[in-house]
Amino acid sequence: VQLVESGGGLVQAGGSLRLSCAASGLTFSDANLGWYRQAPGKQRELVAHISSGGSTNYADSVKGRFTISRDNGKDTVYLQMNSLKVEDTADYYCNAKIMFTYWGQGTQVIVSS
Repeated sequence: VQLVESGGGLVQAGGSLRLSCAASGLTFSDANLGWYRQAPGKQRELVAHISSGGSTNYADSVKGRFTISRDNGKDTVYLQMNSLKVEDTADYYCNAKIMFTYWGQGTQVIVSS
């Protein structure tokens, strides 16, 4: 199984980024998917989750600003991040759960003031 994130970068506060995570080696449509982030010196935390059935949930800190979605035809999960804040700066990781848990290598997001 391989998960490859992309779309991170440097953005000013108030801006937007769209992260993508392309999966291979698993039955993507059966997987529960999540985006996590880890800021320097902090624990990794769940940002958003989407079930195999399409149900979503979000961390309180990103509700109304971030949207998780999936395209089962492209085996890809997305995280649309709007109204970015400096405190959103972190490494963002894609996660897939289907019997086992798999992680991508992460993509860095830096939000400048």
